[in-house]
Amino acid sequence: MSRYNAPFEIHVHGDVPLRADVTYAQLQDALKPLWTYAGARSLADGAESAYEEEPGIKFDAPEHVLRVCWTVAGDEDFRQSLDEMCMSLNELSQEGAAIEVTFYDTEFDEEEEPPEAESRDDFLMLFVGPTPAAIMQVQRDLLVEDVVNLMERHFDGSELGGVVAEIDRLFSQRFDALVNSLEIGKPPRGSGSGHGGGRRPRRLH
Repeated sequence: MSRYNAPFEIHVHGDVPLRADVTYAQLQDALKPLWTYAGARSLADGAESAYEEEPGIKFDAPEHVLRVCWTVAGDEDFRQSLDEMCMSLNELSQEGAAIEVTFYDTEFDEEEEPPEAESRDDFLMLFVGPTPAAIMQVQRDLLVEDVVNLMERHFDGSELGGVVAEIDRLFSQRFDALVNSLEIGKPPRGSGSGHGGGRRPRRLH
């Protein structure tokens, strides 16, 4: 199940609220890019993390939440699996959610490497959601949290209303631009076509 001599240990972490009607079979299909990458034949087989202390991939059916704290050995090609997973989870998600992905360079030994050497560690934030607006909302909330935490070292929280308002203005501009770009692709009203201008973009990061 593990990949020998893989250059990275890849940790995937996040909770994704799911629609109440989502079944285990649907979730297994959506997560197929992950468990097949791990060499498993099913979600149940591939849900276990490389580390025993990590919960792995869990479907919390009563709460309708996918909970992921899972590590797999792999390479850069794992990013394609993440893209496919995000597109599938968009269809099952109830609201926007963030998924953290960390690539740890297994070939880098800090004690043995020369001082100027750098590891290939990398960190990604992926976002899923039922609509672009839901994805932007979770992006906005995370950015506000980060900025406020940083600025509260120097300012009282009550002084930061203008900063939050500016962040909201920037996201409103981005959302309006997205909506306008989608409108351009649609046929004129009354043209008789029942379809819009292609599939709407879902994952924005």
